[in-house]
Amino acid sequence: MSLARALVEEIVDRVGLVLKVEPIDVVSTRARRVIIGSILNPLIQKSLKQTNLNRNSPMPGAEGYILRVEKDAIVAAGSDDRGAFYAFQSIRRLLFKDGNQLKARGVYVRDWPDKPFRGIYLFLPGRGNIPYFKRFVRDYMALYKYNTLIMEMGASMRLESHPELNSGWLDFIRDVNYSGRNYPPGAFHDIEQNSSHQDVADGNILEKEEVRELADWVARHHIELIPELSSFTHSYHLLSNHRDLAAVPENKWPDISCPTNPKSYELVFEVYDEYVDLLKPKMVHIGHDELFLPVGASPSCKDAEIGELFGRDVQRIHNHLSSRGIQTALWGDMLLASVRGKSLQKHAAADGWNYVTPGGLSREQVERLIPKDCLIFNWFWSTQPGDPVDAESNESTLDAMGFKQVFGNLDPSITNYETRKQRKTLLGGAPSAWSATNEFGFGKDMMATFLGCSSILWSGAVIQGRELCEKTQSMLPEIRTRLRGIVPPSQTEHALSTVDISRNFNTWDNMPLLGNTLRGMAKGQTYSGNVPFDLNLNAGKYSIVVGTDGVTSSGLPREVADIRLGVTATSVIFLHALAKPANNRESFRVIWDQEDTSDLLGWYEVVYEDAFVTIVPIRYGVNILEWGWRNPGSTPSYCYYADPVSMGGTNANPITMFAFEWTNPRIGKTITELRLKGTATFRGAPAGFINDYGPVIESNAVILRAITIVQKRT
Repeated sequence: MSLARALVEEIVDRVGLVLKVEPIDVVSTRARRVIIGSILNPLIQKSLKQTNLNRNSPMPGAEGYILRVEKDAIVAAGSDDRGAFYAFQSIRRLLFKDGNQLKARGVYVRDWPDKPFRGIYLFLPGRGNIPYFKRFVRDYMALYKYNTLIMEMGASMRLESHPELNSGWLDFIRDVNYSGRNYPPGAFHDIEQNSSHQDVADGNILEKEEVRELADWVARHHIELIPELSSFTHSYHLLSNHRDLAAVPENKWPDISCPTNPKSYELVFEVYDEYVDLLKPKMVHIGHDELFLPVGASPSCKDAEIGELFGRDVQRIHNHLSSRGIQTALWGDMLLASVRGKSLQKHAAADGWNYVTPGGLSREQVERLIPKDCLIFNWFWSTQPGDPVDAESNESTLDAMGFKQVFGNLDPSITNYETRKQRKTLLGGAPSAWSATNEFGFGKDMMATFLGCSSILWSGAVIQGRELCEKTQSMLPEIRTRLRGIVPPSQTEHALSTVDISRNFNTWDNMPLLGNTLRGMAKGQTYSGNVPFDLNLNAGKYSIVVGTDGVTSSGLPREVADIRLGVTATSVIFLHALAKPANNRESFRVIWDQEDTSDLLGWYEVVYEDAFVTIVPIRYGVNILEWGWRNPGSTPSYCYYADPVSMGGTNANPITMFAFEWTNPRIGKTITELRLKGTATFRGAPAGFINDYGPVIESNAVILRAITIVQKRT
């Protein structure tokens, strides 16, 4: 019944058609019908016999299903409840709108997952992003058959047992963000401290009722929630107001707790218990990666054998969780000397101070101290230049030591997966989003990764590079609609009209100062879906172009004003592109200014009848890419908010522009004009991990070819 109701909601959302849900015992084969349920449902069993669905093939294993879509019937039979749920997700993806009708593609599918652990690692959402998070769970994770959510919590939930953690965490967040840093100020000898993660919950505190509601929502979609509660390492949230428990109290913001202090465990266990009592998880991820402790500098740990301390700490936390019937998961880097090095690792601080940090545990220590029912997150599955051993040897070592593992930080770039997935102790994997849970960051950074990993974990098929980016790009219109929860005006309205902007054209089919040619660009009319664009010319001129001045001047005008509209638009659709590629770096490169991790090339100024001006930023990978995006030699990428439109060119240099729909926030107010402007000396995100912006970007140009509006209803 829950799946039936969910299908009714889906159809209402897609086409506005309202269907009935009827509780019945017998289904007539003469009726048009949709039947979804597990094999334990008597109605499903009868339907299977009527259609001979599983006559020659047995039901798939756990989480599997059989699905048939015919002219008069949709029958979906799950091997279990999750299987029925995933059959429903496949039905959702088979539905499509044809005019005012809802149709489903006819199929016969027998399907099951390749791996049992199919997760995504993300941060607890902030209050303003809870609606987005819920859509992401329902309309992305469930739809693409993920079954596990690892959620980093920190001290971002109201803690009754230790309210001082909440206040300390907020002080820490303000200090890091308001000083424009990714990593905390005041480190001892300015040594490495990372993984501040001040954007968990958008840098705020959620009430327990809100967190419980999120957990219930996740469970409702057959997804297991694993809270990530870091301890020992990356413990800013525990130590901001507990310097007495820090291994290095000289840090302004300590991040490593002291395992020799019994009070450390009192704090950790009380925090764990409060989360466990609320969420009732089957597993808790305890972190424990990247132990960058300056050995010898810690007043409490300087005489200790750090490998022993680490192992006993894991053992003690494991035993506490186990006493409550909860399994332990942790990152596995400190368990392997091949990843963290043998014995102590030498370093030199910026001020010349020499120090050492722990290497990985010895194999003897791991086998003696680390319980074998711990699930190990292997993020070191990719071999990097300079690595002492091949990455596949690391997973083999974990296997030989008796651990089950999943690929953490999974990425579709994984190599030799067809062979590696055969390892019986490899349960699956989880890509990671290391920045705030919101549409902007997930949209521009994670769509291809999430979709590619879904394919790997469900079907075992690895899709990479250009193929993955083009598949992702083709799926984005539907994904955007689902994740935004809003159907764009161009998809619901019929009054679309083109705007003649040719009087403002200022360039021909070449831009010699930027070394690009647009010869062969399409003329006449073209479409993006159902959106028409008039590709006019004006005395041989093709488009409006403004320059983005970077390290050098583009030699182009940085502004074109008085692009006349005189319309009361519901939305404006820009057909535009860049002259050259720019940068879209991960959101965690500039945590305090996430939006600028995508290069800002320019902006549209929308001028209204009352002289009010609204700004529409033009950002790389967000709503624009370069015109040579489909060039065989270009770097694969995708654009979240805009759709590619083929514009002619040659086989060697195909021209692509991007249709970006901007919804007018002031419907009814006349838009008198647009102004297109380029940026000057913009600095976005760095390529590495620093507390600053990157260098000034390269010069570029924004090319505006056409505009179409969705008219206000009359």
